Amino acid sequence: MDTTIQTDLEVFRIEIKAWLEANCPKSMRTPVKKFEDIYGGGSEATFDSEDQKIWFERMRDKGWTAPAWPTAYGGGGLNKAEHKVLKAEMKKMGCRSPLWSFGLTMLGPALLEFGNEAQKLEHLTKITRGEVWWCQGYSEPGAGSDLADLQTRAVDNGDHFLVSGQKVWTSYADKADWCFCLVRTNPEVPKHHGISFVLINMRQPGVEVRPIKLISGSSPFCETFFEEAKVPKENLVGGLNNGWTIAKYLLTHERSMIGGISEAGQQKLLSQIAIEMVGLENGKLADPVLRTEVARWLINGAGIKWSMERMMDEAKAGDPIGAKSSFFKYYATELNKDKFELMLSMGGFEGLQWGEDYLEGKLARDMCRTKGNSIEGGTSEVQLNIIAKRILNLPTR
Repeated sequence: MDTTIQTDLEVFRIEIKAWLEANCPKSMRTPVKKFEDIYGGGSEATFDSEDQKIWFERMRDKGWTAPAWPTAYGGGGLNKAEHKVLKAEMKKMGCRSPLWSFGLTMLGPALLEFGNEAQKLEHLTKITRGEVWWCQGYSEPGAGSDLADLQTRAVDNGDHFLVSGQKVWTSYADKADWCFCLVRTNPEVPKHHGISFVLINMRQPGVEVRPIKLISGSSPFCETFFEEAKVPKENLVGGLNNGWTIAKYLLTHERSMIGGISEAGQQKLLSQIAIEMVGLENGKLADPVLRTEVARWLINGAGIKWSMERMMDEAKAGDPIGAKSSFFKYYATELNKDKFELMLSMGGFEGLQWGEDYLEGKLARDMCRTKGNSIEGGTSEVQLNIIAKRILNLPTR
């Protein structure tokens, strides 16, 4: 091993630890109650507290809302090893993510890979600074699992396209400033070859958003309608009719994001929740059956955590994520559903109530919400087919 590199990393680790200790407010080192408690940015965003604002601004000014992105685009310019150290030290200290958005987790990587320089300069820094909230325009009423069958059209109108059609399950579209969207630009060729990837301003005429309420009583999902919405041609990413290539690339990031989404919130461990709900007896969780179930869940959670760490290291070394993202998306979906089923059983009759406080209703709401995990980002059935075909190489009919 190169001891010089090791020494440099250790110095970096010491510096990071000291900086986090001095700059991360104590209240930003506690588990979030719900994922929406993490600051998301956008033109209409507000901070939940002064500490949240301080934490975001300090990380933003360091470029650490996107630590591994180039500094030219508002990132921190950290190399792979430094980025890993930063994440590890934040986790040890319990630091919340300072910013979470689809711009950071999905659009940003796609623009870094496929965008031209003008697009990168225009959009990436605004993402890292939390100035713009992005939503994703993929699924349609008739094109969910078979995404390539989408019908939203972009008609060439000289220096711009006119986009018309409908998208559905558009998460946080009601809060979004912009949308990265798949549209059909050539209906005469096979469906995978006539799709383009465009960036659409959501605050313009011809765009209508309608929120969708789920069984839990609320949801981030919306229907989005486009009626000749204007899209300048400089907002076409990756070239005309090349959208399916970008879509596949971006989907791997979305599924990986869903697979590891709890990391961003530094959520409370299931074992801690169990102790709070059930209590201890002779230093152990009071209910032996529940103790076994919690231990099993923690082991499975550790398995997916370390497997995802390995996958990300492999990806940084040049090994594409590809179909492996489907494995993590499916496994994390099942793990999250199991977690809330366990928590509901811990809550007993109180857990079945339907209100706003956690043990008086919100737990039941959150359990219902987890059912949507098996649909968003690609249904569980689709993920299992991908795993069978592209990872296990099982025969198909």
